Amino acid sequence: MGLFSRTTKTAKKTSTKKAASATTIVLPKDASGTLHDVIRAPWLSEKALIGTEHGVYVFAVPPEATGRDIALAVAKLYGVTPRKVNVVNLPAKKKTLRTRRGVGTRARRHKAYVYLKKGDTLQFA
Repeated sequence: MGLFSRTTKTAKKTSTKKAASATTIVLPKDASGTLHDVIRAPWLSEKALIGTEHGVYVFAVPPEATGRDIALAVAKLYGVTPRKVNVVNLPAKKKTLRTRRGVGTRARRHKAYVYLKKGDTLQFA
């Protein structure tokens, strides 16, 4: 209700649309060939391995991948439904080189944190 609107609280419109179930994932027709391109590799670091004990898995993803794309790829490849997906952009880093040039730049990277339901696990090997 706006400050100067003429509608009252009792005149709310009710929506007749059904809410989509969070556990149902429908893959688009063109997504079958690109699932391995969305999830490049598991992110193997000490922090990422500690997170697996709590149901949080980390993957290296391309820059154009969205959270929905990553959730669909995890559901199709591993057979589990993610609870939440966070995508993180890691900036490029300046690194000292032991050459005449002196300074180089590491590439920027992108990773995704995939949260699973309690009791769900992923097997990488």
